[in-house]
Amino acid sequence: MSSSDITLKDIYIARQRITGIVRKTPLVSSPCLSELVGSSVYLKLESLQETGSFKVRGATNKMLDLTEEQKEQGVVAASTGNHARAVAYMAQKLDIRAKICISKDVPQYRVEAIKKLGAKVILSGHSQDEAMERAFQLVEDQGMTMIHPFDDPAIIAGQGTIGLELLEQLPEIKTVLVPLSGGGLISGIALALKSADPEIRVIGVSMDTSAVMYHSLRAGEPLEMNEEYTIADALLGGIGLNNKYTFRMCQEYLDDTVLVTDDEIADGIAFALKSDHLVVEGAGAVGVAALLRRKKIEVGCKVVVIVSGGNIDLRLLLNIAREHSCRQVNRQLEGQ
Repeated sequence: MSSSDITLKDIYIARQRITGIVRKTPLVSSPCLSELVGSSVYLKLESLQETGSFKVRGATNKMLDLTEEQKEQGVVAASTGNHARAVAYMAQKLDIRAKICISKDVPQYRVEAIKKLGAKVILSGHSQDEAMERAFQLVEDQGMTMIHPFDDPAIIAGQGTIGLELLEQLPEIKTVLVPLSGGGLISGIALALKSADPEIRVIGVSMDTSAVMYHSLRAGEPLEMNEEYTIADALLGGIGLNNKYTFRMCQEYLDDTVLVTDDEIADGIAFALKSDHLVVEGAGAVGVAALLRRKKIEVGCKVVVIVSGGNIDLRLLLNIAREHSCRQVNRQLEGQ
């Protein structure tokens, strides 16, 4: 199967399969962002999913399609947190044994959230790629089924159901800003939107450290990169040198890609909290960050930002809010 073999029909099948389990998330207007940008800006709140991120869509679609034999053998996943949480959540619902391979550098609050859902956590290596290697070893040794975080047709189709919802909620959509990591989210959304209207602009936004897909697209082939710390830790991880689907789909469907710094992402988190009363994790705030810093992107008159998740450590959120408030006070004092 090639990237072109994933079709709009697959996304409709995914929606039918996951309806009743996965929430249709709200699309809300952001008046403050709209005023700043000079366009109507809307936020698609995937942060309100049961597991706190969009990942439950793809994981649910994949796991509901497993055979009885595959369910008996169990499932395995490698993730920085959100995908793992989604797999563990669905495994618990379906009474399937689940093992989650995670880098030793993943924040502890994410690890604890996965354990609470009943999955066995296996800490392996210091990068997402090393955790993935361990997961593939379990597939080979124990016959478990891999629930890939992005490079799988069922995962891509599941994430693509967001695109269908956007077309229903805002048919006149002109631009969508999507967090960009392995590409499963943006590939599915782009396929759905471009199938309806090829003129809809799809823009990927990544952090400026270890942005593997961003640099791979510019190189024309999948690359490997060392992982570096970022508050958008859910976007960390490689795309796989043998990437089968998402790299080519990103090449085909994306209109632009931009990078934002950790400071800019922190501003996005603080802005969402103060102006829109939303708790957003680093990865979910990259689109807001891009708009706040007026990145060189064409947005059009109707803009949607995908708020991909809200699983942020409370201490980090409070620190960002405190620092942002201090900066505001300092700017006001300087202006007096």
